[in-house]
Amino acid sequence: MKSIYLIILFVVGCVFTSSAQKVFAVDHEAYADVKVFVVDHEAYADLLVYKVDHEAYAGDNDGNWFFVDHEAYADKKIFFVDHEAYADLKIFFVDHEAYAEWKESSKKHLMY
Repeated sequence: MKSIYLIILFVVGCVFTSSAQKVFAVDHEAYADVKVFVVDHEAYADLLVYKVDHEAYAGDNDGNWFFVDHEAYADKKIFFVDHEAYADLKIFFVDHEAYAEWKESSKKHLMY
């Protein structure tokens, strides 16, 4: 019986300590945790982002993002700004998950 409780405790602990990159794009910057600007070339990005197709493939602050349908399910709420001067984080969307990575590690804390 104790082993069942330990297993349940372990599973619950894993769920609550997970930092998967589930994001939700809000409609107003006042509701955002991070203001994001999409750059035209990866050389100008702080983070290279790959949009995964399923929540299970969301990364652990490694650039693999899953966009959720409701903000309650998001780890981070982002707002896309129109000018890079207003952004906390500059991103570039890549075509393959292997290319997702931080280019500017000093900004990593923004997505924790």
